Amino acid sequence: MAGVRVAVVTGGNKGVGLAVVRALCKQFKGDVYLTARDPKLGQEAVKALQEKEGLSPHFHQLDINDLQSIRALRDFLKQKYGGLDVLINNAGIAFKTADTTPFGIQAEVTMKTNFFATRDACNELLPLIKPHGRVVNVSSMVSFSSLGRCSPKLQEVFRSDSITEEELVKLMEKFVEEAKQDIHQKEGWPNSAYGVSKIGVTVLSRIQARLLSETRKEDGILLNACCPGWVRTDMAGPNATKSPDEGAETPVYLALLPPDVTSPHGELVSEKKVVKW
Repeated sequence: MAGVRVAVVTGGNKGVGLAVVRALCKQFKGDVYLTARDPKLGQEAVKALQEKEGLSPHFHQLDINDLQSIRALRDFLKQKYGGLDVLINNAGIAFKTADTTPFGIQAEVTMKTNFFATRDACNELLPLIKPHGRVVNVSSMVSFSSLGRCSPKLQEVFRSDSITEEELVKLMEKFVEEAKQDIHQKEGWPNSAYGVSKIGVTVLSRIQARLLSETRKEDGILLNACCPGWVRTDMAGPNATKSPDEGAETPVYLALLPPDVTSPHGELVSEKKVVKW
């Protein structure tokens, strides 16, 4: 199967992830894997796309919060396909506005999935990306608005072109600790666990793109963060302005950038346009 191209979507059994899988099944020339934490829900989603829409996605279990699960997918892709052509890191969580869970716990849980687990998935799967591969980390424009609510000092660090992954990790850990102590706002953070976790995803994407340019420049790999928009999903609720299929447009656009283009790379992209970070 080494000659067959392959795309993987994390958190693919509902919402934007499912819409991305649907679009890739129609537009990507190769095998498309819908991954989900719960095999039952994932297989039901695949079956629905097959039987109701005549599409042919494949399923593989993936819980990004479980390193062994990520590594099982990595080993499967390496063995069956010799690598990976398209990776869309879509899996993520958000607490509802009305949720009464203490903010410190919300910060810890949100950061664990949205930033640290996404980072784990990248660390294990990025080495598999083939030449001219495409990586899309689903972030949010909330990352941009939350950046604007950070202290000037934090903004400067998060906008830096030389921030390292290690420095970013320490900052994300610092936010969680300060949120638990209820001093995060005093320390210059916005009052949004989701927003800070997505700042982490956007800045991580900038760092990863920079490292790819340094180490694999000849491979033509493009890696970006993107915002799907405000989409009617379990996460955003029924009043959001976009359908899941509309939300999938920007991630899919980035996933299918032609092999001969060199940009965008290391950018935050919304409505198919680069947002100046």
